[in-house]
Amino acid sequence: MTHNIHQPLQEQGGAPPAPAGAEPAPASQTWGIADLAREFGITTRTIRFYEDRGLLSPGRKGGAGRTRIYTHRDRARLRLALRGKRLGLALDDIRALLDMFETPADTPAQLARLLDLLDERETVLRERLTDITQTLAEIATQRKQARRLLEGHRLGQHSRKRRAAPGFLDPLGGPDAPAEGLGAPSTVTRRPARGHHP
Repeated sequence: MTHNIHQPLQEQGGAPPAPAGAEPAPASQTWGIADLAREFGITTRTIRFYEDRGLLSPGRKGGAGRTRIYTHRDRARLRLALRGKRLGLALDDIRALLDMFETPADTPAQLARLLDLLDERETVLRERLTDITQTLAEIATQRKQARRLLEGHRLGQHSRKRRAAPGFLDPLGGPDAPAEGLGAPSTVTRRPARGHHP
């Protein structure tokens, strides 16, 4: 079953589809932190992190309220928070979206905001893709040069018994050295991340 990020949270509380004939989880069902960590394949530390950032607000029970109790709403918010993380959204943006999509009210404004965030994220990813493509091209060039020099070095070692091969390594530091040698700094621009997840 596919879940849309703009689908009301009340409709997204389910885990992967239950087997045919299985009873759906009752509205009153709750989960412990270990249950959700196991279901979503994350650590309990991650869940506590989202709670500390205000994305989740579980109930408490037991002595001193140490045992966390998560409802369908908490489970749905966690699902969407993880989806936002995969999209690379900042925590503040994820929180704003979660708060907006608690109810289906003002749907046009919610969708417009979501589209803005997705457009911004796509722009960042396309810029990174350009950087990565350029870096891969540079790696290919440097690999080709390194292999050529290594092969020349092997040939020089083989012929050294008969004659010296002076100046073999000159291309790395001599007047004929390429503009960007093996040790040239990368030209890729690193962009700071907008949000941080554990």
